[in-house]
Amino acid sequence: MFKPFEEKPKQYLDTVFDWDNLYAEPYDKMEVDPYTKARIILMNGIHVEAVMFGQNFHRNCDDNDVRRALAQTRRGEQQEQKRINWLSPADESQLEQTIGYEHLAVDLTAWLAMHEPDSYVKDCLDFALLEDFDHLYRYPNLLDMDMGTPAAQLVKEYVEITPGRPTIAHHRHPFESVKRHCDFTQADIQTKLNTLIITAGEQQTMNFYMNIGPTYENDPGRKLYQEIGMIEEQHVTHYGSLLDPNCTWYENLLMREYMQCYLYYSFLKDEKDKHIKKIWEQHLEIEIMHLHAAKDLLQKYDNKQWEEVVPAEFPTLLDFKQTKEYVRDILDTQVELTVDREDFVDIAELPQKHEFFQYQNAVHGDVDSVQSHVVIVTHQDQDDDGEDYRYEESDNPVAALADRTEDNTDIGRVANARAEYDSEEQEEDEDDEDIEVDVVDEEVMEDDDDDDEDDDEEEDRPASKKKQGRKKMAKSRSR
Repeated sequence: MFKPFEEKPKQYLDTVFDWDNLYAEPYDKMEVDPYTKARIILMNGIHVEAVMFGQNFHRNCDDNDVRRALAQTRRGEQQEQKRINWLSPADESQLEQTIGYEHLAVDLTAWLAMHEPDSYVKDCLDFALLEDFDHLYRYPNLLDMDMGTPAAQLVKEYVEITPGRPTIAHHRHPFESVKRHCDFTQADIQTKLNTLIITAGEQQTMNFYMNIGPTYENDPGRKLYQEIGMIEEQHVTHYGSLLDPNCTWYENLLMREYMQCYLYYSFLKDEKDKHIKKIWEQHLEIEIMHLHAAKDLLQKYDNKQWEEVVPAEFPTLLDFKQTKEYVRDILDTQVELTVDREDFVDIAELPQKHEFFQYQNAVHGDVDSVQSHVVIVTHQDQDDDGEDYRYEESDNPVAALADRTEDNTDIGRVANARAEYDSEEQEEDEDDEDIEVDVVDEEVMEDDDDDDEDDDEEEDRPASKKKQGRKKMAKSRSR
């Protein structure tokens, strides 16, 4: 296994890009593999986090020798960020790029949850997974209306596009976003990496929507970015609160550089695009240099060895894979979960005066004005069949979310909404079967009367009618 601390670091000036090398050739938005694009989006967010952490460290440090070391590392982070972020081509719209952001959020969160050893951290990942999954359903409906582009083409069917926990149910009181922090002196290295990675990734999504949301071409899109952008603030608080606040600045610096080496080495092993793979290789060399610089600062100013903070070898490498079945399972079992401060509970367990309901009433007012709901209803109104846009390999595992002609606004925010929907559906199915049976009986009785009148000419007619009745019953059940 790769051991970054045993690698010889390069000299700083050997890692500086000239302008020609800083500007790398962009990808083709229709040909790029969705996981190559996911890696690019993630590493852009990782470097933005590194830059902002470095700036905050700089502003809270009174030693100019340390500040100079931080400035040199930060300049390298800025070069890497510019190189990666400019891989997005000029003809890629912000909405097309948004689909990539939400695809990353789904498959990254699912992968981290599947490999997370801490049960509470896994619960936090699974919970927010269903919210990003729903965002990946709302934006494609806007994309289909405004650009006529099926989002499934952009994600190449790697991920399903179908409702998750409805976005309208995501809006909670700020108190509900604060979680229990980890103890990094005891936590597994996978937990340390997972919490750092997901916080940086969600933070970049928040930053992206904060900046590009108001530049969208029409008001419906601007409103959708605004609403989902508010939820991204919740997610960053949600994940950021898992980080150990007792770590020193130098420990945090070391862990972030270690995380970047881990990600670049993971992606170097997994990348299929030769052009992009070369970039991962070059950036890994830069991050090894940064890691060794952070190691030296930790030893000099915290009087600690790097072995006290991170292990020599990386844990399981991050390799993007389709997570459809895992997401379906979490959706089926956790769709009605909400939050009670640090804990996750079924919506039916909250008291009527809980702050969740108070905040929902304050922020929503008229449900029909909530843009994440409006975008689906608008698509249904414009569609010839009255349906939303989806890509599914089978029906949504939650029956209350399976109807393509109706956007459910109760799941996750109204107690027992799923059970009541299932009960109503069962009653309707039973009523339909009773009606069809009555129709069959009436037809059979009419046929018997006809047979009595003319047995010789039409003695097979009742059987024919019975077959037609069964066909009607089968059609009713399939609706």
